[in-house]
Amino acid sequence: MSEPGLRPYGRLEEQLGHQFAEQTFCEAALTHKSWLNEAPGSGRSDNERLEFLGDAVLNLAVSDILMRRFPSRTEGDLSKTRAVIVNEAGLCQAAERVDLGQWIFLGRGEEHAGGRRRPSILADAFEALMGAVYLDGGFAAALRVVQRLLTGAIEDSEQGLRLDFKSRLQERAQALFQLTPQYAVVGQNGPDHDKTFLVSIALGDREFGRASGKSKKEAEQSAAALALAQLQGAPPSTGGADE
Repeated sequence: MSEPGLRPYGRLEEQLGHQFAEQTFCEAALTHKSWLNEAPGSGRSDNERLEFLGDAVLNLAVSDILMRRFPSRTEGDLSKTRAVIVNEAGLCQAAERVDLGQWIFLGRGEEHAGGRRRPSILADAFEALMGAVYLDGGFAAALRVVQRLLTGAIEDSEQGLRLDFKSRLQERAQALFQLTPQYAVVGQNGPDHDKTFLVSIALGDREFGRASGKSKKEAEQSAAALALAQLQGAPPSTGGADE
């Protein structure tokens, strides 16, 4: 993952636009719990606490950017835009832009199951990395990284292209298959005041993915974004989703 003579995470730091003063923050952000389960004496911690922090940092940073960029937008529109940017699908895309999957420390089972490409793992690691940047360099550093990596998503929201994945997916599914997307809550965890919901999305008999969110609506939007990405470029069909 690194080249001889360079900092261990030098290429990743270059893509982020942030060089860590304390590289253990970066290393912790990249450590999935499955790796730690197989290396209990490593002295490391997994990235879940940094993920918790990074979620708050991202929401604040994106809120700051949106407030400055769109002074005439209402609170409702700002909240909706932020939810589209800071969700599993959006963060997974940001993670893929910096090839984050190759840097994550995964256990063997998770590795063999394709964990480096799993949207939830990529999104969680991206959140953790933003938490690490915040601890290492403060909010100003985190804001710079967010601006660098999420500018495209923010520009899309300015044009109104990504405000409602569910509506866009429904139009696409009707055009392709004459089907309406079906959403189902397939799991939830956490206390009542801080639940995370897992939602699946299906067209006909075929499931197109699962995504999580802090509310059912957020999870549905993320799931719709994943399904929409799969349907981009698909030719029209006169049959069902499985044809």
